[in-house]
Amino acid sequence: MRLKTKLKVTAVTMVVLPLLMTAIAFVTIGGIMNKGLSRGIVSDNTRYLNIVEKVFSTIKIDLARDPDILENLVYLEGLNKKIKSDGAFIIVRKGSAIVYKGSKEDLTEIENDLPVYDNSTANNSRVFYNHAKKLLKQFDFQFSDGTPGTLFLVIAAESLISPQFLVYMCVSICLILLITSLVLTSWIKNGIFKPIGELNIAMQKIRDGNFDFRLESSSEKGEIGEMYRSYEDMRLRLKESAEEKLEHEQQNKELIRNISHDLKTPITTIRGYAEGLMEGVASTPEKQEKYLKTIYNKANDMNNLINELTLYSSIDNNRIPYNFHKIVVGEYFGDCIEEVGMDMESRGIKLNYANLTAPDTIIIADPEQLKRVINNIISNSVKYMDRTDDKGEIDIRILDEVDSIRVEIEDNGRGIAQKDLGNIFDRFYRTDASRNSKHSGSGIGLSIVKKIIEDHGGYIWATSHEGEGTCMHIVLRKYEEKIKGGFSYEQNINS
Repeated sequence: MRLKTKLKVTAVTMVVLPLLMTAIAFVTIGGIMNKGLSRGIVSDNTRYLNIVEKVFSTIKIDLARDPDILENLVYLEGLNKKIKSDGAFIIVRKGSAIVYKGSKEDLTEIENDLPVYDNSTANNSRVFYNHAKKLLKQFDFQFSDGTPGTLFLVIAAESLISPQFLVYMCVSICLILLITSLVLTSWIKNGIFKPIGELNIAMQKIRDGNFDFRLESSSEKGEIGEMYRSYEDMRLRLKESAEEKLEHEQQNKELIRNISHDLKTPITTIRGYAEGLMEGVASTPEKQEKYLKTIYNKANDMNNLINELTLYSSIDNNRIPYNFHKIVVGEYFGDCIEEVGMDMESRGIKLNYANLTAPDTIIIADPEQLKRVINNIISNSVKYMDRTDDKGEIDIRILDEVDSIRVEIEDNGRGIAQKDLGNIFDRFYRTDASRNSKHSGSGIGLSIVKKIIEDHGGYIWATSHEGEGTCMHIVLRKYEEKIKGGFSYEQNINS
């Protein structure tokens, strides 16, 4: 329930519940006291006795002075006015006829219930209680002409309720207000303050770094339920963020260890070959050229590693710079192969290239980033080839697949285990073979490759057989130019 609704319910309950319970108490207590009156319990009612004494003492004195005084309408009207404020009135009967009635409306209720004349002391002290809840005090006398007469003092039973009734009602109202207060307080406490207290405890847990403290809110609705669910969402996000941060820190540590190893190896090699040159170990031009080539290759490896780190930083911030252009597939990959071929030749690796696409096949790509992909994959192939027979080969094939092209880069290296094949594109992942190899890498090269290809709208996967080699498959969408309505417009299927 929403807080606004709870406030409305509270406001209504504060009014309706006390009124309802007060009405019930009034009816109950009044009924009990009226029931007591119906049983003749009026002897202890001081108010009733005072009214009777006031009326009958006056009548007795006036009758002794003037026996026909009760036929005097002026006198009777004055007497009736004196007791009217007490909820009483008088009726005078002469013979069988009513000669005076102090209340016309109330008389119709009791006229048929008026007792008969009985001029006896016992009768004059009797009190009658009829179905109209009226008390009748009968006083019999005789007029001066000998006609029997009766004066009835009629009092409404409810007007005789003693002061105890007020006491009982006051106590009842106090109890009603107390009960209402307890009910509303308990409801507000359980509905508002208790959940807020739980939220406060939960927030303290978050402050202390405990992201596993859960708040169950399956049955909660309204603002409190929304706060519970918001807390749970926040907790899960913070927990995920903390886990990602911890994982990122671990990855950075792993990266630093990998980079340290990768830098140490070529630096050691460069230093050793440079010392060999300075100390004259390479005494022949052939040896000197070999030493210089080795130093050059290791410097290139270090440069590639630095480039990888720079790009990794861009990937981490999602800020890889792209400059897309139309690229003619045959020309672009032909230039790439010519550039890579020189390096492969210096390493003693045979490079085979085949382009099976049409001469006018075009794609939309960033030339520099796509070249980075090709170089990265080839570098990996060279790094993990580890052949002792000097028969290393890398095949590059460009295949036409109707609305896309597929680039296959296949080597005859040691291959990748099937259990590792699905993870090689994950950041910092390295296979067991690479971990134990002298050629351990940073673990970010293929993750960079995957990121760049996906940003080009393509996708990449690998197939491999241990001991036979690995093949990388890259699919990129073709660029098409279509004619519509007599106008030429360019469409990149990749977009």
